[in-house]
Amino acid sequence: SVVATYLISMITPIIKDGIMPADRVSIYDVSNKTMDRISKQHEGIQTCTSIPDAISGADLIVMAVKPQNCPTVYDEIRRARELTRDASSGVHLKEDVCLLSVIAGKPISSYMNGTGLKKIARSMPNTPAQIGRGMTVWSCTGAVDADEKRKIKQVLSSFGKEIFVEEEAFIDMSTSLSGSGPAYIFLLMEAMIDAGVHMGFSRDTASTLVHHTLLGSTLYAMETGEHPAVLRNSVTSPAGTTASAIYELENGKFRTVIKDAIWACYRRSLEMGGHDSNVGPGRPNVEPTVGALQESMQDALEVAKQSLPPVKGDTLKEPPCKEMILEDDKTDGGAK
Repeated sequence: SVVATYLISMITPIIKDGIMPADRVSIYDVSNKTMDRISKQHEGIQTCTSIPDAISGADLIVMAVKPQNCPTVYDEIRRARELTRDASSGVHLKEDVCLLSVIAGKPISSYMNGTGLKKIARSMPNTPAQIGRGMTVWSCTGAVDADEKRKIKQVLSSFGKEIFVEEEAFIDMSTSLSGSGPAYIFLLMEAMIDAGVHMGFSRDTASTLVHHTLLGSTLYAMETGEHPAVLRNSVTSPAGTTASAIYELENGKFRTVIKDAIWACYRRSLEMGGHDSNVGPGRPNVEPTVGALQESMQDALEVAKQSLPPVKGDTLKEPPCKEMILEDDKTDGGAK
């Protein structure tokens, strides 16, 4: 499964880079097959039969499960706290243990309320982390001290680039860019490869052309530090082949579709975390209530009244009802 692959990709660099020796790493997974696979790769690693056994004596708990399985894990962590009070259980959950989550959509408050722990770090990695090229954005509670932050940073940077953000809201935003971003790239990749095959290339050749074009373009953008528009213009000659392709992309609202997709992803991330997803272009942050609309109309009426010229006297006077005399008819003595 994807979660199991994440687990393996995280453990391997932690042990390989010497961040933590294998004999100090304990794991638990519902799949014995996954645990057997990891234990064969890393001699000395401890496989456990339950979550309380796995987290007993731990300084850092790494939680990597599907979002719908979180309540079960919460219950097990709470059970570990109860077992700690029983000296005969053999389970000892440290009071100051730190929990690191690599689960999409779950806010820090969910972990705090679910487990009762105070030291929580939430992260959002992406699939390239499986080859050490991941991009992870993370945040944590104020209870996590500087030394613990350093350790978490070390763990997350072992499988790619990491960025710490003070405000948790940026993690939901990053989900739509770096978290789900590889899927957008893979879709673009797939479309380009299919076009190449349609034109006559073999799939292997088309794949090589597209893979290295995307890889080279990304590295080039990173190394030059230029704005993407500048780089795009350097490839686009007037009335040339690239200009024709760009015209079709712009005519098909390529930019708008990409931006709308990113906003849709962000909104879904907010929904999964139980937050208001009514954000983004064309969506007011707060739905107006009937009372708010009435108050707004009343305010507008007051402004309109104030903008009228002052009226002399206590009451409005009736306009004169005499006949109108046209300028051109004054010589004739009146209106025709």
